[in-house]
Amino acid sequence: MKKIILLLLTIATLASCGGDKKQSTEAILASGDVAAIQKKRDALSEQQEQIHQEVKLLDEKLKELNPERNVPLITTFTATSKPYEHYLELQGSVKTKQNLVINAEVGGILQRVYVKEGDKVSKGQLLAKIDDGGLSQQVAQMQIQADLAKTTFERQQRLWEQKIGSEIQYLQAKSNYEANQKAVAQMQSQLGKSSIRAPFAGTIDDVITDQGTVVSPGQTPILRIVNLSDMYITTDIPENYVGAIVKGKDVKVSFPVLGKTLDSKIRQTGDFINPNNRTFSAEIAVPNNDKSIKPNLTARLKINDYSNDKAILIPQSIISENAEGEQYIYVLQEKEGEKAVAKQVIIKTGKNQGDVIEVTEGLKDGDEIINEGARSVKDGQTVKIIKY
Repeated sequence: MKKIILLLLTIATLASCGGDKKQSTEAILASGDVAAIQKKRDALSEQQEQIHQEVKLLDEKLKELNPERNVPLITTFTATSKPYEHYLELQGSVKTKQNLVINAEVGGILQRVYVKEGDKVSKGQLLAKIDDGGLSQQVAQMQIQADLAKTTFERQQRLWEQKIGSEIQYLQAKSNYEANQKAVAQMQSQLGKSSIRAPFAGTIDDVITDQGTVVSPGQTPILRIVNLSDMYITTDIPENYVGAIVKGKDVKVSFPVLGKTLDSKIRQTGDFINPNNRTFSAEIAVPNNDKSIKPNLTARLKINDYSNDKAILIPQSIISENAEGEQYIYVLQEKEGEKAVAKQVIIKTGKNQGDVIEVTEGLKDGDEIINEGARSVKDGQTVKIIKY
């Protein structure tokens, strides 16, 4: 009890002295006396140096009495080469070359729509009909004239072969027949535009214009037809990968919305660098047997741009950098039981993926690398290995 009272009195005395010193310092500062302020500063500096020397002596004695006190605790792992594949991560969009909005090619009333949304159609199937405005009757009349011209030409040709009649009559008949044939063909082509047919096999995705509507050539969309068989993904790749990402490279594709992943390959890369964003395009084929993948769906891509069969990988968190910009880590030397010496090793690194990075120079198989505690040790320092 006496010891506790004595300790409390000592603390109170020190606190009182501290208060006096603070008050004294404040008084000296308030006086504005330069000589007094300098004298007080010199006294405090001398006192500070004396305390520092005493603390140093105490640390040396503690180190002598307890050598384990300042030994850092670390964990390690062994450098091992293994296959490594680096992937460039990008985002892409699903496309199809068979996703088409069919517009009216002639003006008139949309007379009939033969399909509805969701219908499967074959190539060339009649989808809709626009009123031809009497064009079919004109074609019929022109066909009659063409048939007459044909008959006239054939008769004139037989006479000419028998050396009957003049050459000019034969040539006029031939010219008239050919002109009528071309005129009929042209009108039939024009008439054919009033019948809207499927340009490829697919599914009617949307009937945009109802029958009975007046449509204009090239301006009125009639319907949309989509084929989901030949799907692909387009993405833009930075130009510095132009030599690494080429046709045939493996790609891991994921569709976050569908919760679906698949493996594919690059089927085509562009030969043009976009000057606006310094990228080139690439296409990745997408199998779509279940028809779940739709145009414009967002896809996440991981494209293999680098592979190494014997790569040494380490966590990025253990790498430090010196004043010269060199990267370094610590490995163990002179290992004896749980004790070892930390040695600083300059390394060079390559590709990184997530939390790990490839070491290209400075390490070899079997090197024991400091992991936890790597940033608290120094070159040549004794460390203690702990194991979990």
